[in-house]
Amino acid sequence: MSLSSVNTTAGSRSLLFVVLLTAANLRTPITATGPILDNICQTFGLSAAQAGLLNFIPLMMFAALAPISAWAGNRFGLEKTLWAALWLIGIGSGLRIIGNESGLWCGTLVLSGGIAAANVLLPPLIKRDAQQHTAKYIGLYASTMAITASIASGVAAPLAAFSEGGWTLSLAVWLLPVIVALFAWRPLLARAAVPRAQASALTPAGLSPWRSWLGWQVSLFMGLQSLVFYTLIAWFTPYAQSNGFSQVSAGWLLFLYQIVAVAANLACMSAIRRLRDQRLLGFIASLAIFSGLAGLLLFPVLAALWLIIAGLGAGASMVLSLSLFSLRTAHPHQASHLSGMAQCVGYSLAALGPLFFGMLHQQLHSWSLPLLALVGMSLLQMMLAPLVGASRQIGS
Repeated sequence: MSLSSVNTTAGSRSLLFVVLLTAANLRTPITATGPILDNICQTFGLSAAQAGLLNFIPLMMFAALAPISAWAGNRFGLEKTLWAALWLIGIGSGLRIIGNESGLWCGTLVLSGGIAAANVLLPPLIKRDAQQHTAKYIGLYASTMAITASIASGVAAPLAAFSEGGWTLSLAVWLLPVIVALFAWRPLLARAAVPRAQASALTPAGLSPWRSWLGWQVSLFMGLQSLVFYTLIAWFTPYAQSNGFSQVSAGWLLFLYQIVAVAANLACMSAIRRLRDQRLLGFIASLAIFSGLAGLLLFPVLAALWLIIAGLGAGASMVLSLSLFSLRTAHPHQASHLSGMAQCVGYSLAALGPLFFGMLHQQLHSWSLPLLALVGMSLLQMMLAPLVGASRQIGS
């Protein structure tokens, strides 16, 4: 093996290490909050509406800041912007635990802004620096986010209950991965600062995804799978309880849904590398979501089976969505813009989905029509799958 090959391999592994460390910080500050939300509300005397807003802020920040994050990454460089994003996550996480309500709200806004930027910029970084391993890195990145999110959710309540630090300790422990990631990024910053700035000036802008049908198709595909995922996470427990399941059983079923999605992340990563295009993969993933939702609507007693099927589709759809940012663009700048657009649309739908689902249920006092609406969303995703899965690029 030549010296250049050794250096390339070492650089690729270093990039993967940093990407995975960054991914480990992109959901934990949020998922660690849910199980201890009652503790936080008691500390600050928050109302139910304020608690709902605290959960609503991150998704809306992801949507609102996605296009700005894409612009910042192209203007200041991916490395520098991702470095700044990690600082925002760390500062915001610190503000939340200083002991006053202003810190809680400001911290949530700040860390959500950092996560929004990193969400957008990691896929184009992978496209630029790991073109031969894009599907692999995206799959591992998505799996790392899902696994660490599950861990954060699982240990939050025990940490709060069995320590003097209470809920502040549950949130504080997730500052450690941020600190590690900030140090891990330093070598990449030093190597990439000057060349990347020069290279960015030479990169053609290309057709904006906002002016492309393909850009809108990818964005809607991302949005529809996100809407279904976050709506199920938000509303499955009360739906399951209305069908005879206990709260504990519903919680374990949701855990099963998310763990199956992690397995699908890895399987989809391998499939993308082997297939000529992604039409069949996208259709099968969407069909799995459709089948799982239809099963929940018609035969809720078999909820475990339907959540396994839907979880497989959800995990595969997420990895496919993230991969499309690279596969459907000609260069990293265009990938940044598509990532920003798709996540703007996607997280807007993800935030509004649970809200409208709840409103329908409240007005109709029934779960049937809200679930039928979700089935319709998954059917629309199935129709989009062959369009986004075809091997082509924006502007071609």
